[in-house]
Amino acid sequence: MSFISTLLSFFFLGISLSAPIGPINAAQLNKGISKGFWHAYVIGLGAVVADIIYMLLVYFGVIHLLESPFIKTFLWLFGFFVLVYTGVESIKDAGKISDSPQLINKGATLGKTFVSGFLISLLNPLSILFWLGIYGSVLAKAIHDFSLHQLLLYSAMIVLGILLWDITMATASSIFRKFLTTKILKAISIVSGLSLIGFGIYFGVQAFRLLFFS
Repeated sequence: MSFISTLLSFFFLGISLSAPIGPINAAQLNKGISKGFWHAYVIGLGAVVADIIYMLLVYFGVIHLLESPFIKTFLWLFGFFVLVYTGVESIKDAGKISDSPQLINKGATLGKTFVSGFLISLLNPLSILFWLGIYGSVLAKAIHDFSLHQLLLYSAMIVLGILLWDITMATASSIFRKFLTTKILKAISIVSGLSLIGFGIYFGVQAFRLLFFS
């Protein structure tokens, strides 16, 4: 496999890692519809920072420490609270959606949005299993085939693929708000908020199982 094709394969791996529907995609859709492109992009950027942390943990071999039942229960519970809170806020904010840019951005700060995306991704135990299974297996093979600087370059291509998907999601969701009626936008915002609550409930169930049935 040539150098360029290898770069592209890692780039598309990053896209494929981000594409499946999950809490971050649901949150991005909600933010793009309710607050516009930058909030949707920044929530994805926060998730990317969490992804990079997990990539580093996999690389340095310490992610296995996060697989203990106590830590996993802690992450499931905090993920539950973060997602349910975010979902409830999304449903509440749906009532504020209007055609007025002033109302769209009222009370919105990019810093809070970034932290929200970071926590949603960081407190998702599925991210641990995801990066351990996908990036861990890629790393196990690549570390024998490539030098350190090549490995860093290919890892950067994964991150670039994730960032491109974030831009795509942010653009698509912000475009939706330009062409859909306020009523439909509110409905989508409520549905995406409910999906976040649904993910949160799933996290809570997993925590309950670990606490009482493991």
